[in-house]
Amino acid sequence: MTDTVDDVELPYDEEAASQQEKIEALRERLDVLESQNEEMRDKLLDANAENNKYQQKLERLTHENKKLKQSPLFVATVQEINDDGVVIKQHGNNQEALTEVTEDMRAELEPDSRVAVNNSLSIVKRLDDETDVRARVMQVDHSPEVTYGDIGGLDEQMQEVRETVEMPLESPEMFEQVGIQPPSGVLLYGPPGTGKTMLAKAVANETDATFIKMAGSELVHKFIGEGAKLVRDLFEVARENEPAVLFIDEIDAIASKRTDSKTSGDAEVQRTMMQLLSEMDGFDERGEVRIIAATNRFDMLDEAILRPGRFDRLIEVPKPGREGRSLIFEIHTRDMNVGDDVDFERLADMADDASGADIKAICTEAGMFAIRDNRTEIAMADFVEAWEKIQADAITDGEPSRAFA
Repeated sequence: MTDTVDDVELPYDEEAASQQEKIEALRERLDVLESQNEEMRDKLLDANAENNKYQQKLERLTHENKKLKQSPLFVATVQEINDDGVVIKQHGNNQEALTEVTEDMRAELEPDSRVAVNNSLSIVKRLDDETDVRARVMQVDHSPEVTYGDIGGLDEQMQEVRETVEMPLESPEMFEQVGIQPPSGVLLYGPPGTGKTMLAKAVANETDATFIKMAGSELVHKFIGEGAKLVRDLFEVARENEPAVLFIDEIDAIASKRTDSKTSGDAEVQRTMMQLLSEMDGFDERGEVRIIAATNRFDMLDEAILRPGRFDRLIEVPKPGREGRSLIFEIHTRDMNVGDDVDFERLADMADDASGADIKAICTEAGMFAIRDNRTEIAMADFVEAWEKIQADAITDGEPSRAFA
C-alpha cells in the first residue's frame, strides 16, 4: 500500500524544531534521496546493458541451435543443363538426378559446377570450385630472398634458366615477333648440393610470378587417384594465379622409368606420372605457367618426360670448378667476420670436388671453430680445420656426417 503524507516519517521534531531547522533537515533528506536515485539509475543502466548482452547471446545460441538441427546438404556436380532442368550427380554414390532450378540459380550454373542439394535433391546453392587444400598450402605468396647474386659458378645455367622461365613471362612479345613458342619447362639435373633448388628460388625472386613449390614425393599417395588429383589441382592453382612458376623437386619420385610391376603402389605412381604428362602437353593451354623440375637421378627418369614439348631445356648443374668454388666461398663469407689471412683461391684449391652445399658447410664449421675459441674473427686455419673435419665426417661405412649442412 502507498504511504500517505501523514505516514511519512519527517526528519525533524514537529513540535521542537524551528522553521529554519525544518528547512535544513528537509534539504539534507532531499540530497540523500537524490544521491540514492542517481545510484539506482546507474544500477538500472548496468542491468539493462547486462540484459541486452544476455539477449544477444540468447539469440546467437538460438540461431546456432536452429542451424545444428537443420538437415545436412549433399554435395553434387552439375553434369548437364538443358530445357528439362539440371542433371546432377551426387558425390559418393554417383547417382544421377534431374532437378528443377530457379532462373537466377540457372544463370549461376555451368557444367562441372559444385552445388549443395537437400534431401529432395533441389539445388540450394552453388559451391566454390574444389581445389585440394594441400595445393593451396604449397603456394608461395612471397618470393624467396635468394637472388642470382647468391649463386656462384653457374653463369651458363642461370642464363638458360632465365631464357626458359623469365623471358617468356616478362617479354612474351619477343617470342611472338620471332615466331616461336616459348619453352614450356626446364629440367635441372646434377649431383646433390650443386644449387638446383637455389636456382628455382632465384627465379621466384626475380619474377613477378606466383611461385608454387612441391616435392615429387608429395605426389605419391596410397589410394588410387589421389596423386593424379593433386597434380590437376596444382596446375589449376597455377592457372588461377598466372603468371606462375611451378617447381617440382625430386621429380624422379614420380617420373622414374616404367616397369612391368603389378603392385598397386607402382601402378599409382605411374598413374600420377601420366597425369603430369597430360597436364604438361595436353589439349588445355597452360597459359603463363612455367615448370622447373630438379633431380639428382637423371638416369632413372622415364624417356616420355624428357621429350621436347615437356621439358625443352635439360640443364646439367655440375659441381663448381675452381673459379666457381672461389666465388661460392666469397658469397658465403660476405657477411662473416673473416681475417685478412683468408685466401679464397687457396680454399678453392683445397676443397677440390666440393659442391656448393659442402662449401657452405665449411664456412659454417669454420665459424663454429672460432666461437669455440672465443674469437670473433675467423682465421684461415679455421677453414682448413673445417675442411678436414668435413672430409673425416663424410658418409663412410654407414656413418652419417656430423658437419653443419
